[in-house]
Amino acid sequence: MDLRDIRTCLVVMAHPDDAEFSAGGTVAAWAEAGARVHYVIVTDGSKGSADPGMTPERLAALREAEQRAAAARLGVATVDFLGFPDGEVEANLHLRHAITREIRRRRPDVVVTHDPASLYWDHYINHPDHRAVGQATLDAVFPTARDRLHAPQLLVEGLDPHVVRQVFLGGSQHPDTWIDIEGTFERKLAALREHTSQIHDQAALARRLRERHSALAEGRPMAMAEVFKRISFG
Repeated sequence: MDLRDIRTCLVVMAHPDDAEFSAGGTVAAWAEAGARVHYVIVTDGSKGSADPGMTPERLAALREAEQRAAAARLGVATVDFLGFPDGEVEANLHLRHAITREIRRRRPDVVVTHDPASLYWDHYINHPDHRAVGQATLDAVFPTARDRLHAPQLLVEGLDPHVVRQVFLGGSQHPDTWIDIEGTFERKLAALREHTSQIHDQAALARRLRERHSALAEGRPMAMAEVFKRISFG
């Protein structure tokens, strides 16, 4: 599948800001090219604060607003929150069916999600919510969204089976796909700046990301890249 042929993309991530960190430049590029991009954020993001005065309820509301503003910066069409408790996600049938519902509803050509590996780049522990969401999303893509007799309650809702053509795994330490984001890097940064509850030194973030995405593009015919492990079906 030629990436220029992508018409609909579903980005399934664990927390607000995960999509922007993993794929913000790619999302902006696809949306700019005419693809309809949908976000599904699995958790409420209610645990990501060291502020002793913060409550889970306030943080969840704040992070939802931040995520919607960030998505708008990238041209994302819709943002849906599944509302699972932050830090407590398990790759069980309940989550798999919830993600399957979104796949059948949005009918994407491409799904972007977390790599479910336990480690990123051999020395970073992958957040357990990332692992669970990545695994549940892969299980939703194949076989649950595809096969008619899985999740029969979705047929009652009028959601017919759907075949996803490709999955992009962000954060993989074994990438095989490089996306040129030189033209959309500033939009990625603008989107990340909306996550003010999480990012306190904007200048340092910009420097770090500029260095990282430049390094990821080394040896490639591009100046800056986001990288993925790509899985194709059919």
